[in-house]
Amino acid sequence: MTVIDVAEVDFEREVIARSHDVPVVVDFWAEWCAPCRALGPVLEQATAKREGKVVLAKVDTDANPGISQTFGIQGIPAVKAFKDGVVVEEFVGAQGPAMVERFFDLLVPTEADLLVEQGDEAALRQALELQPGRADAAVALARILLARGEDGEALAMLDNAPGGFQSEGLAARIRLTQADDIDIDAAVNALDAGDREGGVDLLIDAIPGAGDHTDDLRRMIVAVLDELGVEHPAARDARRRLATALY
Repeated sequence: MTVIDVAEVDFEREVIARSHDVPVVVDFWAEWCAPCRALGPVLEQATAKREGKVVLAKVDTDANPGISQTFGIQGIPAVKAFKDGVVVEEFVGAQGPAMVERFFDLLVPTEADLLVEQGDEAALRQALELQPGRADAAVALARILLARGEDGEALAMLDNAPGGFQSEGLAARIRLTQADDIDIDAAVNALDAGDREGGVDLLIDAIPGAGDHTDDLRRMIVAVLDELGVEHPAARDARRRLATALY
C-alpha cells in the first residue's frame, strides 16, 4: 500500500511532481479530528485495492499550516486528488466506503476502461463481459459490426445497452436503413464521409415525409448534434431547424 506522510518541505516533490506519474490523493487531517480518524482507514483501504496505481499522501494540517492555506482548507477532513500537478477531484468531510470507492474510480481506470480505450472487437467484447450493458463499449462494438454488414447483431447489441444519445442514434440508423419506405442513404453517406453538417441537413429535410420514422430521424440527428457539442454553431442552428421541423 502506497501511503506517505507529507510535509511542507516535500509537498512539491511528493505530491505535485509525483502526480505527473500516478494520481496522488491528499488527506488533510489532524490528530484531534475524530471524523479524520474515521476516514483515514477507508482511504487506506481504497488505496490498497488499487495496488500501486494511486498514492495516498497524508498532511497534518496543524503541523503544516502553509499547505492548508495554499489550498484553502477550511474544514477537515478534506481530500484532494492531484493529476498532472493540479487538483482534479475533491471532497470535504468523512465519507463512507461506497463514496470513497467512486472517488478513487474517477482517478484510476478500471480494466474495462482500458479495454474500451484499446477499442478492438476482442477488447470490447471482454469489456462487456466485465461490465454488461456498458454503453460506450456496446456502441463501439456495434459500429464494428455495422461496418462489416452485421446489422442484426449490432442492433441487438444496442438494445442491451442503457439509453444514451449515441446508442439510440446508432440503433435508429440501423432501423432506418433497413426500412423500405424511407431512403436516408445520402445522409448516411455524408455522415460516414465526415460531413456531419451536410448529413444532419439531409436528415432534417427528410422529416416532413417521414411518417412513423420521424422519431428515429430525431434520434439520429440528436446523436450527431451530441457529437458536435452544444457550443458548435452548426449544432445550434440545426437544433432550431429540428424543432421547427418537428413542431
